[in-house]
Amino acid sequence: MPPSPDYLPAILWVLLSTFIWTLIFAAGKLAGGNIGVFQLTLFRYIGALLTLLCLIPFKGGATALRSKQPLVHLARAVSGCGAAVAITWASANMPLIDATAIGMSYGVLAILLGTTVLKETVSRQHWFAVGVSLIGVAIIMFSKGAFQGGLSVLPALIALTSAALFALEGILISVLGRSERAFTVMIYVTFFGFCLMLIPALIAWQSVSLKTAILCLLLGPMGVAGQYCTIRGYRSAPLSVVAPVDYAWLVFSAVLGILVFNEIPDAATWIGCFGIMLGGILLARLGSKG
Repeated sequence: MPPSPDYLPAILWVLLSTFIWTLIFAAGKLAGGNIGVFQLTLFRYIGALLTLLCLIPFKGGATALRSKQPLVHLARAVSGCGAAVAITWASANMPLIDATAIGMSYGVLAILLGTTVLKETVSRQHWFAVGVSLIGVAIIMFSKGAFQGGLSVLPALIALTSAALFALEGILISVLGRSERAFTVMIYVTFFGFCLMLIPALIAWQSVSLKTAILCLLLGPMGVAGQYCTIRGYRSAPLSVVAPVDYAWLVFSAVLGILVFNEIPDAATWIGCFGIMLGGILLARLGSKG
């Protein structure tokens, strides 16, 4: 009998990536409203762009900037920017784990988009898993306990919007991944993201200290590192092994919410999270089976 493959390194890479993105998307909440979401996102793109420009000589030079699908890169940047702004704002305006749980439904929405955009075949088992996750989202969105402090349903709708945009971005990444290098995809989305965030950030610009600006710029290299960890993990193990690890985002958000923001999830939140996780794990295990 051949030895079982060791997927632990891949799992650890994805786990590290998930931890990094948890901190990035919680940055607006960690800043305590001292910086606007557009400005924060712009700083992140500036930091990422500077990091990637420094790496160009090691990634093939000018060849890394060549692409036959610039408009697809632009569409991916629009969806990615929108998703990042939406989840950052939602995380700052509702309990962190609630925003995270709703945002995690992007995997379910990606399945729905895949059936129409990529003409993928979806089985009854897939639809069952989608239904389980959507029930989890509904529990969190419409349970009064999910919105502590009397918040309206608006933050939940914004979080759901982020999930839809993340799903659209995933479809576009799938399209680009068939013909573009990973580094090329990263540098295009970062450049377009910078361009898209520049005007909104300048309109809503707030004066910040040098320390705050530097910390926000550091989110850029963190994002590049997060993407690198994701790529390493997803290249080293089957999707059915590494995809469920993304749900550690819920755990990290819960811990961060409890320790830093004193947000104690209630029963409805935990039940909704369980439904979303269960549906997502079932989808990952089913893979692309028809």
